[in-house]
Amino acid sequence: MKRKIIEIDEELCNGCGICVPSCHEGAIQIINGKAKLIDDKFCDGLGDCLNDCPLGAIKIIEREAAEYDDEAVQEHLTSLKKQQETRSAAKKPSAEHGCSGGCPGSASKVIQKKGKNESDSCANDDGAGSDTPSELTQWPVQLHLLSPLAPFFHDKELIVAADCVAFAMGNFHNKLLKNKAVAIACPKLDDTTPYLDKLTAILQHNNVTKLSVAIMEVPCCRGLGTLAKQALDNSGKDIPFSVITVSVDGQVIR
Repeated sequence: MKRKIIEIDEELCNGCGICVPSCHEGAIQIINGKAKLIDDKFCDGLGDCLNDCPLGAIKIIEREAAEYDDEAVQEHLTSLKKQQETRSAAKKPSAEHGCSGGCPGSASKVIQKKGKNESDSCANDDGAGSDTPSELTQWPVQLHLLSPLAPFFHDKELIVAADCVAFAMGNFHNKLLKNKAVAIACPKLDDTTPYLDKLTAILQHNNVTKLSVAIMEVPCCRGLGTLAKQALDNSGKDIPFSVITVSVDGQVIR
């Protein structure tokens, strides 16, 4: 039959995942970094997911498609709930500490920090493990890969850092990253077109308590602070905002 149904433009989609919970029928999943309509019969064609897509990658079209099947949807939602319960119950400590066999990709995860006396199972026996502990508590960190619905943004300060800051600043982890969620980006080399909407969505969907931006002193970095301030304004949130400027020799100069 010919009916209205959603269509997802994979060229525009960045896999942020905002549309997934917006689809009450569970018809959309993130597969290989892109939102996909997994089965025509799960989509009612009403388009609840449209307005939540920050990039406008979803639209309603009319085409030949299987009829919407409410009974199949209910079975599908029950199956999804069981899968979520199974994943929540599963404990995977090796993956949390980055020792898993495969590439962790862009799956959102919270990194549990170890006690001071606990040895790092990922460190080499020759002492190659760092003496300075990492303050990173999440994965991924690249703004392009982050989901606004990731669990590590809620009730946390967020620092948006230019890629070079952590390399220039030797105490970046302890001074700027500790106890914060982080998003990294390069305003010069990245395609920053989707970054404004992505950062706006992160602020809108989470109780971020403070937004900081860490940039290098070079002129090409300044756009990241402007972008973050605009995202904050667009989000409608009223939270503290600051820009931290780091010199090329790693000193905080402003």
